[in-house]
Amino acid sequence: MPFNGSQGSVAVLEQILEAAKSETSVEAAAFIAGQWSREGSVAERIGPYQRKVVSTSITADEAQIARAVRHAAASTPAVARLAPATRAAILERASRLAEDHRDDIARLIALELGKPLKDGRGELDRVADTFAVCAAETRHIGGENLPVAGWQRGVGNTALTYRAPAGVALAITPFNAPANLLAHKLGASFAAGNTTLVKAPPQAPATTAAVVALLLEAGMPPEAVQLLHGGGDVGAALCAAREVAVISFTGSAETGNAVARAAGAKRLVLELGGNAATLVCADADIALAAKTCARTGYSNSGQSCISVQRVYVHRSRFEDFLTAFRTEVEGLRVGDPLDEATDVGSMVDDEAAARVEKWTSEAAAGGARVLLGGTRDGATLLPTIVADPSPDATVVVEEVFGALVAVLPFDDLDTVIASCNTSRFGLQAGIFTQDIGAIFTAWRELQVGGLIVNGSSNFRLDHVPFGGVKDSGFGRESPAPMIDDYTVVKTLVLRNLSIWGEQ
Repeated sequence: MPFNGSQGSVAVLEQILEAAKSETSVEAAAFIAGQWSREGSVAERIGPYQRKVVSTSITADEAQIARAVRHAAASTPAVARLAPATRAAILERASRLAEDHRDDIARLIALELGKPLKDGRGELDRVADTFAVCAAETRHIGGENLPVAGWQRGVGNTALTYRAPAGVALAITPFNAPANLLAHKLGASFAAGNTTLVKAPPQAPATTAAVVALLLEAGMPPEAVQLLHGGGDVGAALCAAREVAVISFTGSAETGNAVARAAGAKRLVLELGGNAATLVCADADIALAAKTCARTGYSNSGQSCISVQRVYVHRSRFEDFLTAFRTEVEGLRVGDPLDEATDVGSMVDDEAAARVEKWTSEAAAGGARVLLGGTRDGATLLPTIVADPSPDATVVVEEVFGALVAVLPFDDLDTVIASCNTSRFGLQAGIFTQDIGAIFTAWRELQVGGLIVNGSSNFRLDHVPFGGVKDSGFGRESPAPMIDDYTVVKTLVLRNLSIWGEQ
């Protein structure tokens, strides 16, 4: 293998994870031009539950951005020359390392984001799966022998294609699943043979650095990745760089629009959130629906683009569902994310929790019943149930991205589908029913990218295409379609040389 990507990165990963275990502040270095760097302006991350500095990072300046972009562009030929089998072997090692470091990285996520340990471990399980799937998809990258002789002008010629690396990719990751969404973006980009610029979320710099270090320890060549820290200005500068060929961004619709404007004529994969709906039909298993919506509506404090936000329940089962749902939510344990028993930790910061608290009060003022929660302790919002809010309430119309679920009644399937489709978002939905006709109708008519049957909106398999419509973005996130986005089709035409025959 032409590179040794592990040199120095084993120590960096160990330092990050040891600091997290000792609950001292974790240094999240940048990785530029093959070197870990701690020089520059320091930004502090205050843990939302611990209420103290849990990590520090180096905000990239103009010179560091320019250096990273230049190095990425210069590295593209070398990375592209790595055989798919070589790239696959590295990703398989990364999958095993993710399993080995599962508990330690989950602890780091809990410190930086307030995500409970059980949720963080689940995220690392998905990281391991994602790298393994990326490895498998790498082995399938190929091309076509085109049927050019099917048309008279093609007779006597041969045409072949293959999927070539796009060159320089930019991955801008969000805070809510910083490890797994980075695994998707960076794993698929490397699988495609690209070099990747990673812009870490300011709320999870150390988690991002740990995943990059893990990949380098697995053997990813240092030429294949650059890690930069900072806010929107750093992201905008990277988006505008002419050397960048493709951008994968996960975040809000508003920021996604800014990314598109800064990017100009570049290939984009944008996953921009939603206000996911789950339908509970008259024939649904109410106990199952209530338990599932409780578990998936408040995991990670509701900070997921497909978290259960709107539950529409057939009017004949509405009160039964509310009773069962409230009982399930009351059983969730709220508290320290480092406690093994905690189900709901804190939100990303006080401002986010205060926003949801405000929206709850506004819904109540508009006539809704707040059955549970609606108050907070700092960044920890108590799991909140808002029953029968106005259809134009903010908790229905906008993306809550917090520990709140709104429950509304409906009378018939066509009407509730029409209500769901008034949303400007369209990422994913769920439906509880045994009626195959209702399932097909919902699948056909709901303006979403995916439908989960007898499960809530908040379910994802990392090897299945995932993405939305309308303001939820475009493109699909899972290794196979992402590799398509990260590659370009190159055609070879052989004149006067044919495997098809000459006449």
